[in-house]
Amino acid sequence: MLFSAAFAMALRALARNKMRTALTMLGITIGIGAVICTVAIGQGGQNMVREQLVSLGTNLVWIESGGRNVNGVRTGNQATKTLTVGDAKAIQREVPLISMVSANVDGSVQVAYGNQNWYTRFRGVAPEYFTIRRWYLAEGSVFTSRDVDRMADVCILGHTIVTNLFPGEDPVGKTIRVSNVPCLVIGTAQPKGLSTSGWDQDDFVMLPYTTAMKKIKGTNWLDDIFTSAVSPDAIAPAEQQVTLLLRQRHKLRPSEPDDFNIRHPEEALQAQEQASKTFTLMLASIASVSLLVGGIGIMNIMLVSVTERTREIGVRMAVGATEEDVQTQFLIEALVLSLLGGALGVFFGVIASAGVSHVLDWPAIVSPIAIVAAAIVSVAIGIFFGYYPAQKASQLDPIEALRYE
Repeated sequence: MLFSAAFAMALRALARNKMRTALTMLGITIGIGAVICTVAIGQGGQNMVREQLVSLGTNLVWIESGGRNVNGVRTGNQATKTLTVGDAKAIQREVPLISMVSANVDGSVQVAYGNQNWYTRFRGVAPEYFTIRRWYLAEGSVFTSRDVDRMADVCILGHTIVTNLFPGEDPVGKTIRVSNVPCLVIGTAQPKGLSTSGWDQDDFVMLPYTTAMKKIKGTNWLDDIFTSAVSPDAIAPAEQQVTLLLRQRHKLRPSEPDDFNIRHPEEALQAQEQASKTFTLMLASIASVSLLVGGIGIMNIMLVSVTERTREIGVRMAVGATEEDVQTQFLIEALVLSLLGGALGVFFGVIASAGVSHVLDWPAIVSPIAIVAAAIVSVAIGIFFGYYPAQKASQLDPIEALRYE
């Protein structure tokens, strides 16, 4: 039997019971749609984590003041004053595996422009910070090493501050008050959006670290030192060298714990990405149960169809149809049910992904691979669950089939 003729015959047979056909397809539609939607949401989450991983910086080695555990108490970077500008310069000078270094001082601050004010965070850094952390400017320029040396009153604004203090106005060249310090805005940063933990990465004002230390915070120590290793493979040995150097500079005895810690945010994000993959796989597995239910529904309906059409099968065999012809006809009917349900499932899965993304403000990425996989799964379900009814139909005795009432 030609495939085209069998396909046309299958469509006519399915059209006889439109409601039953639609309900049978519904199981496959729901299953395919649910899998595509969950995978799209999961991939969107993984993409967010990957973006966060990239935005951490180039081969980031992050030294934070405060030991991880001192006398049973975790000390924060506000409680330890031993990390200094001299440490940052020593790392740059004596650790060859470190290519760039930026001191960092941060805290909360009130900024104001005209009659507008905004409570935000300030970050005092060196010019190298923008390269280390991959911060790019939307407008203006980065302050220079000379600005750091002379404690210049200049700043760069994040997108959130620009939106709230300068609605519809260009902030570059304007002067704002950072605490009680008038600062000239020399640039604005490109927006990065929310982090995976929900923190607004664009709500900040950046200044030279000397300005932040002396004029804003009134300290002579650092909260952090951000550095960049020369390559990804150099991160681990660079951390060891930095640890030895800082312990020596801080005159720590072998029995004393570090009064600093080297953080690994990229490891946390990688673990988060792996957890997201696992969670997506789990959701997709749960959604796949509906595909099994849909497949069983196809088998059930096809068995009913074989019983209802027993005399038809007998007539076809009596006029010369072979067992292969009958088997092909019913197998194609099951395949058509599965493919039509799968096509609708892809459509509703894409729509559902977009809806969930819009309602929850969460990215959803429907990949072409997921759509191709849905088509393959639909074909597999049709063949697997349609084979037994088709085989049963082909094994009917023509004489008995003609006598069937």
